[in-house]
Amino acid sequence: MKTIYTAVATARGGREGHVRSSDGILDMDLGSPGKAYGSLVRTNPEQLFAAAYSACFESALRGAAREQKKEIGATSITAQVALNRTDDNKYALAVELRGRIEGVSREEAAALMQAAHQICPYSHATRGNVEVKLFAEDAEKTVPA
Repeated sequence: MKTIYTAVATARGGREGHVRSSDGILDMDLGSPGKAYGSLVRTNPEQLFAAAYSACFESALRGAAREQKKEIGATSITAQVALNRTDDNKYALAVELRGRIEGVSREEAAALMQAAHQICPYSHATRGNVEVKLFAEDAEKTVPA
């Protein structure tokens, strides 16, 4: 395996602490979802994961379209990351990825999302460990991918 890039970030104080990347581009306070911090706005690990997964997945989807020689228009991926508690009192994540891909049918969009799910590094990392559901959307309808 050849390393292409390594991101480095350090968190202090857990969910209600602070996270900073080694280059300082990411530098923010963290907060628990739903907890008020006065006028301060804080993100949480699930939002950061949703942002990262959706960005990576859209890139993988565009790569899948190029491989299949499909012309696509504007594309967006929305990631919903749920923090769940299992029956045996453990924490677990679940993800829904919802894609809108202009220029293709819902069926083609669903197939592209499946192809992207096979090449996205975040999909590889979650496979077999985190429930990930895919949906292709357009203005009229959502279909499972």
